[in-house]
Amino acid sequence: MKHSYDPDSQSGVIVESGEEAFTVRLRIPAGIITPHQLQGIADAAEKYGGDGIHLTTRQTVEIPHVPEENLQVLGKVLEENGTPFGAEHLNVVNVTACPGTERCRLANIDSIPFALRIDQKYFGREMPVKTRIGISACPNSCVSERLCELGITGLLKPVRHPERCTGCGACVEHCLEDALEVKNGIVVLNDDRCIRCGACVHTCPYGVITAGDPVYEITFGGRRGRHPKIGRHLVTVTSLEAAEKAVDEAMYRIYRQAVGTHLLADQLDEIGFDLIVKSVRAKLPQDSVVDQY
Repeated sequence: MKHSYDPDSQSGVIVESGEEAFTVRLRIPAGIITPHQLQGIADAAEKYGGDGIHLTTRQTVEIPHVPEENLQVLGKVLEENGTPFGAEHLNVVNVTACPGTERCRLANIDSIPFALRIDQKYFGREMPVKTRIGISACPNSCVSERLCELGITGLLKPVRHPERCTGCGACVEHCLEDALEVKNGIVVLNDDRCIRCGACVHTCPYGVITAGDPVYEITFGGRRGRHPKIGRHLVTVTSLEAAEKAVDEAMYRIYRQAVGTHLLADQLDEIGFDLIVKSVRAKLPQDSVVDQY
């Protein structure tokens, strides 16, 4: 069936199987939405869509089975609702984030405000490749940020105080990496096993395990899909400001160096990943870059 509407003219509008209707993807940065907006989406979907609403893996909403004649008015209603059409093609798509320190007891960084700032800068920007950005407040990676083209993970290094340790073993119980054990009544850390998740810091009932400020680990070139791939380590930095600068330079390098013939993960060596690492580090204050953590 031939449509007069060109879905490529509006990212976030997807032709459905059979080409008899469209699915509309919404822009909902970090998955944060008000009850009023949620009701507005429900009303719009009921009036202009088919049946049902789809909650997606990238923290947004899709309205399926939208007839072509309803697209224009639906777009206007959603814009007024503060939940406009999203992005799907060679763009920066919905920026995702875990709850972060606002709600999660295991979080190391405040991920949602960071994601909202990144979204304001980059959402919908045309890119040579589809670009996904995810931010997780700890290595539990609840939003699979390392499978994104650009991922940010909050890390926290434990600092033990053996002279105060009671040997209760609470931290050992919560460590999923077998990086802690009690020896002679004192907790001992196996640094090679520790992934800097911060769980022992957050769960020590006596505050015997502490930590300094968290760091931001940034990965580059991850991929979902049929052949998932974890992104390569780009840089680790000590501040939010440095993390934003690293994201800015990484996005610039994707825009300037990636090509649209295949996914970013498949062209890292071709476009010179090592040179991208150098260019990112060169944009950062040297005291903000962590070589080992």
